[in-house]
Amino acid sequence: MKRLSILGSTGSIGTNVLNIVAMFPQEFDVKALAARKNVELLARQIEQFHPDVVAVFDEQRAQELKDHLPPGTAVDIMYGDDGYRTAAAHAAADMTVTALVGAAGLQPTLAAIDAGKTIALANKETLVMAGDHVMKAAAAKGVAILPIDSEHSAIFQCLQGQRQEDVDKILLTASGGPFLNKPKAEFKDITIEDALNHPNWQMGRKITIDSATLMNKGLEVLEARCLFGVSHQMIEVVIHPQSVIHSMVAYKDGSVIAQLGIPDMKGAIAYALSYPQRLPLQQPLPQFDAHQTLTFQEPDLKKFPCLAMAFEACEAGGTLPSVLNAANEVAVHAFLNRQIGFVDIVTVIRQTIDRHPVISDPELSEIMAADQWAREGAQEVIEDLKDK
Repeated sequence: MKRLSILGSTGSIGTNVLNIVAMFPQEFDVKALAARKNVELLARQIEQFHPDVVAVFDEQRAQELKDHLPPGTAVDIMYGDDGYRTAAAHAAADMTVTALVGAAGLQPTLAAIDAGKTIALANKETLVMAGDHVMKAAAAKGVAILPIDSEHSAIFQCLQGQRQEDVDKILLTASGGPFLNKPKAEFKDITIEDALNHPNWQMGRKITIDSATLMNKGLEVLEARCLFGVSHQMIEVVIHPQSVIHSMVAYKDGSVIAQLGIPDMKGAIAYALSYPQRLPLQQPLPQFDAHQTLTFQEPDLKKFPCLAMAFEACEAGGTLPSVLNAANEVAVHAFLNRQIGFVDIVTVIRQTIDRHPVISDPELSEIMAADQWAREGAQEVIEDLKDK
């Protein structure tokens, strides 16, 4: 039986992880949970899965959680950064699922690695910000990092049984989001509701907006570079609107291996949780008939400049990926709070990264400082936009 600590248990990934745990109770035991502020759902998860430890964002949420639980519930409630790190490194857990949203996932993931836990990684920002540090720490501890993102899971599966030196190219597929066929001239009129209406995937709000701008695919490029030990020149993004092929690996003999499945995160999550085994999920197969057409096209980097900026950050390296990620988080938050328009997301990121003096080969403290600098700088750009 595998014992789990699940960070981000109330989010889209976390709830899917717990759905799989509930399907296979003989395979998994939940030892720790962490969430931000959805204490009502977290309370229900505690009652169902009986973890030893839970962590929430702050003391107020911790008290609210206590108020939602039946008297005498045997669980240790913690909060803040110390709480997240404690949950991540819980002694009774074998595997830590890192599904917190954004930069908040970095320090708990490092704590879990330092404690020797296998990492099931859904928080791509951990590798975007500090991928080299994280991968070195994992190697030093002999810790495996298993991807949960559907694209990185697909690549991971396509690499099984193959030699790293035979890889020619990684082909990251992207649905293109809800605005693939929308003229760029109409982007200024895009609403929050439009951007949250993804054609294929059910995801959290932040990642859904990132999918609409294609920043999500850019962050995945940065993640793939670190996770699979390849250069950014070996990574290519392919628009595949049907989301049946989750990604591909091309080899130097011209062979291309692809991983296919319906657009559902359960398969990728279950593969990480049970690796190297496969769980009998009973997922439906894609339609292999005349009604299923698979199409491909190149991404339009002028229409979706967030993807271009991510490749730029990938090439520059140093602190720029951390700045890119932080500026994007702030911009998306402002858009979701109706403070800026959809097209302003690009403006906020562009102006922030243009102002940043890149530090090459940074220490972890410098990466965190760059993250904070970018958040403050991005907020300044937003205030300027609001004044116009």
